[in-house]
Amino acid sequence: MARLEFKLPDIGEGIAEAEVVEWHAAVGEAVAEGQVVASVMTDKATVEIEAPADGRIVERGAQAGAMLPIGAVLFVMETAGEVAPGESVAAPADSAAGSGLAVAAPEMSSAAAPEPAAPATPRAAGHPVLAAPAVRRRAADLGIDLAAVPTSADRVRHEDLDRYLLAQRGPRTGGASGAAGGTAIPLTGLRRQIARRMEEAARHIPHFTYVEELDVTELELLRETLNAGRGRDEQLHPLPLLVFAMCRALEDVPQLNAHFDDRRDMITQFGAVHAGIATQTDKGLMVPVLRDADRLDIWQIGRAIADLAARARSGTITRDELAGSTITVTSLGKLGGIAATPIINRPEVAILAPHRIIERCRWIDGAAEPRKMMNLSISCDHRIIDGQVAAQFVAAIRQLLETPAMLGLT
Repeated sequence: MARLEFKLPDIGEGIAEAEVVEWHAAVGEAVAEGQVVASVMTDKATVEIEAPADGRIVERGAQAGAMLPIGAVLFVMETAGEVAPGESVAAPADSAAGSGLAVAAPEMSSAAAPEPAAPATPRAAGHPVLAAPAVRRRAADLGIDLAAVPTSADRVRHEDLDRYLLAQRGPRTGGASGAAGGTAIPLTGLRRQIARRMEEAARHIPHFTYVEELDVTELELLRETLNAGRGRDEQLHPLPLLVFAMCRALEDVPQLNAHFDDRRDMITQFGAVHAGIATQTDKGLMVPVLRDADRLDIWQIGRAIADLAARARSGTITRDELAGSTITVTSLGKLGGIAATPIINRPEVAILAPHRIIERCRWIDGAAEPRKMMNLSISCDHRIIDGQVAAQFVAAIRQLLETPAMLGLT
């Protein structure tokens, strides 16, 4: 029998490590070439890793829930093929998961929960601090000296930072009867990625939120007209109209369609609008990207949003479709409340949140009149965007949605 070491491949995002989300084959289990052995997660998506040959799994390189550096041994197989004893392989980026890094929603069952880590020990004085670039960036963002972070490995990992942060917070106090026990739920997979990204964005970006009230009565009448005679699956919802209006408003206020690289003090303002559409899935929040939204009509936008959302929820969306947004829209639909303080999808500089449409009376020409009203919230990076610019942008959207003839839909 030949021994084959399979190394975690570089999956093309310039990342230094990935999380082992789930094992699909047990130690001792026979697998066929092309059979999915493990799922690993990057900052963007989950990638299924296939067996490179027929054989038997004899060793795993990490537990589910652990971070593994690119190039580290992911698993070891015994094969009866032509692989020489001790030979190592690393799959090319486009060979994982069949036709190309197909994305599957991560499982977060108890079976995927990481086992307790080995006790971390303080680093000896003068010992060099080793860490992947992503870990160093995160520590810098959090203002943490890596030399102070204990680790049981040869380098500081994300989970070491997690434990360090938890320890810094200390035990809860003030309860009359103390802790009441409970169930410990490890944070893994997509939920952990969401937690990190949200924490980094909230800590790093000085957000401000602006809320405006819109009268969408005329817009709703137009929508009813456009939907007349169409089947349920063809109905136009408010979100595509908002995205359409947002793209028109960005023509006058392009400052919000941008990224800010705060390490280089560099703003990149985009011509095309690649709209991130925050989508709730069973596994957590995902942000598929509607590319070139400014070139689409409302029906194309509506179909594209529905398609992206459906594939995000089914776990079949691709990694590329989750990257490259220039501004994000987040909506809770009919649960949309009356206002929100959404967190910016870093490195973008703005995120827009429409809220539910409710009927209220307004005084018009001295008489109370029932109108359909909707609030619109926007959070901006105050390092780059001033309040006046945000108000100007929202005012442009308001004008378009309150006077839908200006949208130029016909």
